Amino acid sequence: MEHPYLFLTKLFELLGLGHFAEQYPHVVYSWLIILFLIVVVKLTVKGLKMIPTGGQNFFEVLIKGLEDFQVSIMGEHGRPFFPLVATLLIYILCMNWIGLIPGMFAPTANINTPLACAIVVFIVTHAIGIKVHGFKYAKHFMGPVWWLAPLVFMIEIIGHFARVLSLTFRLFGNIVGEELVIGICLLLAGFYLAPLPMMILGIFTSFVQAFIFSLLSMMYIAGSLEEAH
Repeated sequence: MEHPYLFLTKLFELLGLGHFAEQYPHVVYSWLIILFLIVVVKLTVKGLKMIPTGGQNFFEVLIKGLEDFQVSIMGEHGRPFFPLVATLLIYILCMNWIGLIPGMFAPTANINTPLACAIVVFIVTHAIGIKVHGFKYAKHFMGPVWWLAPLVFMIEIIGHFARVLSLTFRLFGNIVGEELVIGICLLLAGFYLAPLPMMILGIFTSFVQAFIFSLLSMMYIAGSLEEAH
């Protein structure tokens, strides 16, 4: 989807980097999200108190709720991987939401962004499996019957690579579709607030997509932690 006006692109033009911003808006707006999250975290952790108030109270409740949910899915052995899953959820959610702001661009609407996140999950999943099980991790790909191992191995390899495609295209397709619908509404009836209901719905669907991505990441990591049967 073509964006006629992007604030950061215009800003980068003033800095002589307009060509880069036009070619890679997903990178530029990813940087913006990273900077935003760093600032928010710095402001939140500044002056921590034993009795939380304000922003500290909000984030403690949020993080604790997310951690409890992950433990309910993965068990206690999944707790060490909470920072990765929570980072993916918050980062992807912010990237989805920024596209709802006029003049901004959702980095997840470019296939390279969800693909990069999916590759990270893929690599981490198998790195954890190898670290926990060592060479026995190969049993995850062999199946329970030895004489079917070659066939099962090929099916498992295809299935694990398909996870990358699944994570990528589910997130990318939904965010692009959402932006297209909002753009069409703006074009046809923008002066009559017609896009507003779709934008409100987009807030919810953007959260759902970020949640599904992180939930599948939990399940993939949990699968690599299990003993092969």
